[in-house]
Amino acid sequence: MTTLTLRAPAASGSERPARLRHELRAVHALVHRDLLRLAGQRTHTALMLLHPVLYLLVLGGGLAALIPSSSLGVGYQAYLFPGMLMMTVQMPAITVGMRLIADRQSGYLRELLMAPVSRSTLLLGSCVGGTLAATAQGSVLLGLAGAVGLPYDPPLLALLLAGIILASFTLTALALALAVGLRSAETFHMLLGLVMMPLLFLSGAFFPLKTMPGWARTLADANPLAYGVDLLRRCIALRVPDQAAAGGIEWAGWQPPLILEAALLLTGGTLALLWAARRFGRPE
Repeated sequence: MTTLTLRAPAASGSERPARLRHELRAVHALVHRDLLRLAGQRTHTALMLLHPVLYLLVLGGGLAALIPSSSLGVGYQAYLFPGMLMMTVQMPAITVGMRLIADRQSGYLRELLMAPVSRSTLLLGSCVGGTLAATAQGSVLLGLAGAVGLPYDPPLLALLLAGIILASFTLTALALALAVGLRSAETFHMLLGLVMMPLLFLSGAFFPLKTMPGWARTLADANPLAYGVDLLRRCIALRVPDQAAAGGIEWAGWQPPLILEAALLLTGGTLALLWAARRFGRPE
């Protein structure tokens, strides 16, 4: 009896690393699937990038002559650039939610749930894969920084890339939280139409938040896209002070620190993912 008592904890302890490796392999497989899909759908990826590029070059170029730089602190194209980065990562993040619903309707999700891993691991793999796909597309748009007057400064690009990763994670987690309880792709698309465009216009991507009515500024204070856009703009201002844009997030006239905005984005994404994992853990 003594021998059995001593060996049981050792066996249990040795199983934990093996279990962890098994779960990590499942995450890796799901991430690899998403990256293969991104590489194989080049036309689809290019079309998703075309929309923000047209906004940046055509809309931004056209309005740059009409909107004085003095009202924004920067030229309009430079002001628009962080918002277009958010628009670029928004669509791949939303696609993860669409894919979850499509997998449920096709029966693929039921087969995936038969894998000997936890449901939370499967959801985490989808979130990581969506985050990397969105980050990859946002990184492509960083190549246009010079076209809007920003320098190709490695620390600046690193800061913007970190902001893109954080925003991609938060948006992907929110998309999964929205999609995990839905059974119809039509309902998901309808909700996106009602929610995503208003959130984008209330993010300060196209015009300063200070020019909005009071009720709109109140909504912007609870808008994750607004914090993502403001985070990217303030990253630019850290490295290029003369490109500091006006009209960002303010709480009763007080601008929250950059690190606090980043923490709020991370917390929001984490809470959304935990809530989605709890819902996803229920039996189908």
